[in-house]
Amino acid sequence: MIKERACKYRFYPTDEQKQELAQEFGCARFVYNWGLQSKTEAWQQRQENLTYVDLANMLPDLKKEKSFLAEVSSVVLQQSLRNLSVAFTNFFENRAQYPSFKNKDSRQSIRYAKNAFTFEHGVLTLAKQQEPLEIVWSRALPVDFEPVNVTVSKDKSDRYFVSILVKTDIKPLKKVTAEVGIDVGIKTLATLSNDEKLENPRTLMRKGRRLKIRQRRLSRKVKGSNRRKKAKLVVAKQHAKIADTRRDYIHQFTTKTIRENQAVFVEGLNVKGMMSNGKLAKHIGDASWGLMFEQLEDKAAWYGRRYLEIDQFFPSSKLCHACGHLLNDLPLSMRAWDCPGCKTHHDRDGNAAKNILAAGRYLLKMKTTESDARKVTPKRDERRRSAWESPTKTRPRG
Repeated sequence: MIKERACKYRFYPTDEQKQELAQEFGCARFVYNWGLQSKTEAWQQRQENLTYVDLANMLPDLKKEKSFLAEVSSVVLQQSLRNLSVAFTNFFENRAQYPSFKNKDSRQSIRYAKNAFTFEHGVLTLAKQQEPLEIVWSRALPVDFEPVNVTVSKDKSDRYFVSILVKTDIKPLKKVTAEVGIDVGIKTLATLSNDEKLENPRTLMRKGRRLKIRQRRLSRKVKGSNRRKKAKLVVAKQHAKIADTRRDYIHQFTTKTIRENQAVFVEGLNVKGMMSNGKLAKHIGDASWGLMFEQLEDKAAWYGRRYLEIDQFFPSSKLCHACGHLLNDLPLSMRAWDCPGCKTHHDRDGNAAKNILAAGRYLLKMKTTESDARKVTPKRDERRRSAWESPTKTRPRG
């Protein structure tokens, strides 16, 4: 199955390349903010909706007015306007908030289309640059891939990355019979229906003390001074270490889960709403449930597995998986309980995972049945139509 997949690598630019990339980052950011302001003013003042084509047609005049824009690749500027168009699409489809202006202190990124870079024998050279990028190939690129575009980014910790979007044939994994339900939590990051448990590493809690010390030092520095810039970089590097550790831990778990199970069922949580709880927000953010669900969904789609989220109001914890008895109330502090109906002793998270598995199997069966019904109906209608139109059949009267 041909799919698009991004392969991300770190690279170490030379001093000259850093200057060139900084200029391109700035120009792309300027064009993005200009496009955002133009779209906003056009709608507020004239009720006019400027599309990507409209802004792209206005770009040559802007380059004449701002001569520094002509010094970078025009593809980078056009791709920046495309990013703005996608941001507005996400806003109108209720997937994101209204686009905001970019600043130089946040993560920087630019994208090169296929006609703005060359990639041969593992050597990547960007437009307007003479030397190729010194990339650390931490893993091999897919075999027989076709590069679509290249995104160069710089994070707050002053690290440079290149993400190569490729079209490649991702082969589904060998089918297995196992299926699993997953209940997530804070003390135990994930409890599986097969009684396996994934402990929460609490990355932020373990490395938070050092982060607090560095943030305290940063707060004492004078704004605008070089020492504050250095202290800010130190804090950003500590944040990057925490994020990388957390992401790697979840990647290992999700990859193992997808390889061992044909179907994965999870509870559909409103993570954003749960973050409004001031007492648990820090722990929920550190657990990164949303990142886990996102990785499971993406990997399942890649490798031919099934991924399904159960309704968030399904009483997975209060329902006995053995007899189906439903408790009226189950406080969060109660981590184990005995069923009044069948006297079965339940671990709260383990029981929830088993109920999620049962509900997922039922919903998956219902979806399969509905899909089969849709497949049968057209064939039946087609038989009726052929009988009606066939000259050898006697048509009914009236």
